[in-house]
Amino acid sequence: MENNRNFFITIALSVVILTLWQVFYMNPRIEAQREAAEIQAQQQQAATPQGQGSSVAPGDGDVPSAPGTQAEVPGGGAPSAAPQTRDGAIGATDRIAIDTPRLSGSINLTGARIDDLLLKDYRVTVEPNSPNISLLNPSALANGYYAEVGYVGQGNAGAVPGPQTVWAVEGNPQLTQDAPVTLTYTNDAGLTFERTIAVDADYMFTISDSVTNAGGEQVELMNYGRITRVGTPDIEGIFVLHEGLIGVTGEEGLQEIDYSTLAEDRQITPGKSNDGWLGITDKYWAVAMVPSDGQAFQPRYSYFDDGRVRYQADYLSDAVSVAPGQSTEIETRVFAGAKVVGVIDAYEEAYGIRQFELLIDWGWFYFITKPMFFVIDWFFRLFGNFGVAILATTVLVKLIFFPLANKSYVSMANMKKVQPKLMEIREKYGDDRMKQQQEMMELYKKEKINPIAGCWPILLQIPVFFALYKVIYVTIEMRHAPFFGWINDLSAPDPTSLFNLFGLLPYDVPSFLMIGVWPLMMGITRVVQMRMNPTPPDPTQAMIFNWMPVVFTFMLATFPAGLVIYWAWNNTLSVLQQGLIMKRQGAKIELWDNLSGMFRRKPKEPAE
Repeated sequence: MENNRNFFITIALSVVILTLWQVFYMNPRIEAQREAAEIQAQQQQAATPQGQGSSVAPGDGDVPSAPGTQAEVPGGGAPSAAPQTRDGAIGATDRIAIDTPRLSGSINLTGARIDDLLLKDYRVTVEPNSPNISLLNPSALANGYYAEVGYVGQGNAGAVPGPQTVWAVEGNPQLTQDAPVTLTYTNDAGLTFERTIAVDADYMFTISDSVTNAGGEQVELMNYGRITRVGTPDIEGIFVLHEGLIGVTGEEGLQEIDYSTLAEDRQITPGKSNDGWLGITDKYWAVAMVPSDGQAFQPRYSYFDDGRVRYQADYLSDAVSVAPGQSTEIETRVFAGAKVVGVIDAYEEAYGIRQFELLIDWGWFYFITKPMFFVIDWFFRLFGNFGVAILATTVLVKLIFFPLANKSYVSMANMKKVQPKLMEIREKYGDDRMKQQQEMMELYKKEKINPIAGCWPILLQIPVFFALYKVIYVTIEMRHAPFFGWINDLSAPDPTSLFNLFGLLPYDVPSFLMIGVWPLMMGITRVVQMRMNPTPPDPTQAMIFNWMPVVFTFMLATFPAGLVIYWAWNNTLSVLQQGLIMKRQGAKIELWDNLSGMFRRKPKEPAE
């Protein structure tokens, strides 16, 4: 009994800690993120062209370099430019437009930077008139974010393309899915750089450079690429999700570097690599570079704070020689867009990009999480609703675990049948715990009962639950995916609350009191499930038994609605399954007695 008491107390303390963490840490973060999204939407709606200020900003000179090369760029550590609106910063430089089925924006001809990119399919909030997601922004802005490809050359190479190079447009002035654009630049050493930029129907840019040497000497060039982000973005800050710098290169393989870690280390330099990719990832979006195939390069992750804070993922290739009268070809790919599972997987296969699927944070249970996503996605294509797909997936999981769950519930039913004999053993050997345990084990052996069998379904559901949580939380397919009624985003908490009568009373409630309809339904199913079993005789255990569904209701209320729907449906199926098996085994179902006992007045103890 003492061991059981300690076990329940441990569970209770764990639940209390998780609840406090949700209330005082996660809930404020959720509120802050909602406010940030609203502010971003307001700023994008209010953006109007202002002025023609310089777009040169700190960070223009953070170019990878090697000894004896030209990599210094004016303005590298200059003071920050005067504040501008997004439209003002875009209008300050010559550009070519981008217009594809999924993207709109422009390329800055200064540096040939991709620094203006909107995602046509995604909006800041669930409202249909909300602004589109602004993924990339000019460096002059406080949230500057851009991708750039250039060169570092030896002394006789002259001024090679870099952050301040102004490219000329040849022919087509607009980049579309079917029409690439061509840029050219010729320097004082006789080198001509011809750059063709193409983009597909989704989010992959292909930058193809042809370098021709019309001079009289052989030159050596190193190709660089960088993704630079100005300022520290607001992130989820939760352990199940990585947001920050990321890459798969060299022997190190996958590297996930938090913003705080890089700010402390200043620079992280993995070993050289012949393949792979690197970039910066958010929860739903990412920007990544894939260096030229077969060309060795040095990856690097850097933090700068001269003028303004900047984070950068970059690479510098080994030198390439270009003889007089000869030319060389260099190709770089830039992914900039939404982390759609099918799109990411297709790029990995089509271009042979090493482990590009890891751009999506599938987590420790990758081997469960990704297959579960494919199951949910298959049901979505069948039913047309991700909420219904989650319900169908729950049924499938129940069917897979049915043999084990069946044995577990049979064992639990048999345990209830021998409860009177167990009570006799406890009374008979109350002071002799060793003898009591021996007699109980003999009884279990005689009746062919496994006392811990009831734990297996719960233990096996933990990784499944966590995998489903990851799928709902990190995959963009779940973002703004509606269910029925008031649930218009399965990746967000239920927006209703019991404490304002689900919106009937005209006031907002604090986040920790946002106990919506689905959390309440989950709590009710949890009560019913627990009441299928006898109430523990120990007062402490009985108190935990009674209050645990309430604690779980408050704790899960801030979880994504899709996960709460899964939990409520899973509880319902478990109750039906357990009741059917108990009836078949002839064990008494304690549900109605326990439920009525919750409202029955206890008799007064007789006075002494």
